[in-house]
Amino acid sequence: MNIIIPKDENALLERAYTLSGLTIGEVAQNEGIKVPKDLKKEKGWVGLLLEKVLGASAGSKPEPDFPHLGIELKTLPINREGKPLETTFVCVTPLKDLVGATWQNSHIKNKLARVLWVPIISERTIPIPERIIGTPFIWSPSPEEEHLMAMDWQELTDMIVLGEVENITGKHGQVLQIRPKAANSHAKTQAINKNGQPFMTLPRGFYLKTAFTHKLIKKHLRISP
Repeated sequence: MNIIIPKDENALLERAYTLSGLTIGEVAQNEGIKVPKDLKKEKGWVGLLLEKVLGASAGSKPEPDFPHLGIELKTLPINREGKPLETTFVCVTPLKDLVGATWQNSHIKNKLARVLWVPIISERTIPIPERIIGTPFIWSPSPEEEHLMAMDWQELTDMIVLGEVENITGKHGQVLQIRPKAANSHAKTQAINKNGQPFMTLPRGFYLKTAFTHKLIKKHLRISP
């Protein structure tokens, strides 16, 4: 089945609305795609399914999923009360060549400039095919939200530049955090230590914390605290 790329933001949102209330199994069946038994080895499978259905065209390129619209797609696993079940991966964290880097020219700012959020009721007790797609919404950071993200980005980037990458934990940052992002413990990438010397470490990724995405859910879908 050939997917038609949405011509504008309204067309994309309307297409996303048609998925609301459907199960993952129903959407996959419509596409002739088999649902995996578990997502441990295919963690991004649901996102890839929705990218296909909604007409995303970026693939693995370092740009928003809908480059002609400047919109990124993010699925958000939630429980029945609308609370996010996990942090949201945004992009890989650069660990070197950060001289001159600013929030304004960062890849993560570009990724989060405009986001189509698709909540999915994904409690572990619910089989993957029976997980239900919720009401989607499109979001751009408010000045206050962007200020928080920019401050976190600066703090975390400063730690990387100063050779402190190994000391960064999930507790750093108010809304953003950096965590290891690798398929296995053998995957390594180059970073810089305190002495300015290169060394190999696990790749890292930027994630949005659940408290932040929970606020987005409550604000846009009017879910009570």
